[in-house]
Amino acid sequence: MRRPALLSRIPVDPYIAALLGTVLLAVVLPARGPVATVADGAAKVVVALLFFLYGARLSTRETVEGLRHWRLHTTVLICTFVVFPLLGLAARGLVPYVLTPSLHDGLLFLCLVPSTVQSSIAFTSIARGNVAAAICAGSFSSLVGIVLTPLLAAALLGNSGAGFSLDSLLSIVLQLLVPFLAGQSLRPWVGGFLTRHRTVLGRVDRTSVLLVVYAAFSAGMVRGVWSQVTPWRLLALLGVEAVLLAFMLTLTGFGARRLGFGREDRIAVVFAGSKKSLAAGLPMATVLFGADASLAVLPLMLFHQLQLMVCAVLAKRFARQAETDGAGNGAGSLPVPPPAAPANAPAQRAG
Repeated sequence: MRRPALLSRIPVDPYIAALLGTVLLAVVLPARGPVATVADGAAKVVVALLFFLYGARLSTRETVEGLRHWRLHTTVLICTFVVFPLLGLAARGLVPYVLTPSLHDGLLFLCLVPSTVQSSIAFTSIARGNVAAAICAGSFSSLVGIVLTPLLAAALLGNSGAGFSLDSLLSIVLQLLVPFLAGQSLRPWVGGFLTRHRTVLGRVDRTSVLLVVYAAFSAGMVRGVWSQVTPWRLLALLGVEAVLLAFMLTLTGFGARRLGFGREDRIAVVFAGSKKSLAAGLPMATVLFGADASLAVLPLMLFHQLQLMVCAVLAKRFARQAETDGAGNGAGSLPVPPPAAPANAPAQRAG
């Protein structure tokens, strides 16, 4: 069945709809008692599985080839792990007038997670940018984020009640870093299998994250954390995130131009340097925040849908400009996908 014409123009990620449905399920039927224990244990297992798959999928060949664009990757990393965190720290001034302390912690955590991979590639392709650079920039950001995001969170959120300790840092290493390194070491043997079954494993990824969300939001419901959030606070959070995204899109576009990047590379910087990964951030939050993860991931979920909607419009604008001035035929650009692609391409993965 085809979507109505109006809805087909709205880049609503079906995966976000599934995430919201999972949240609603946790609100109506939260896991309690023995069920909660099983759900929490299963969430820990799938988090380790997710990061094992991340490590096994990362192509060493693509990484080496991507080193040729070291200036572009450095720019994206600075935007992701320096500029974003500084803005998150500056948002502390909005507490308690606009944001609650818990929502600010979630906003700051959002600023610490790595950039996306799939969504950045999709939008860069639509906009006729340097797709190869977007692939490498997203991969580098994800790789660095495996180590840097937990360390930044421990340093910047350690006194916020998130429960960081030597035990939690050990959990981070065991649940995130060790599986990732195991995946990298086993890639020569399992890499081909993962490539052949990419679609099936993508569904495993998304289903695993849904389980993580259900466990986190169930714990939040049982502890009554949602009584701390009012509709006004949610609207205020959405407004703050809209300003944050607009600032980063403007900064990456202006900065890439001032640094002398060509049109295709500027597009890759804009989309890879202004976006945050839901797929990587959700599992990390369950390890870093534990029972408080439900409120911590709320800003990330809102920001993810916001960035999809705004970047879909922006990508189509870049594509129209390329058609007008003939700038879309250089190296690194790809043909513009069919009109329906902006709504569906990012939905391949909530990255």
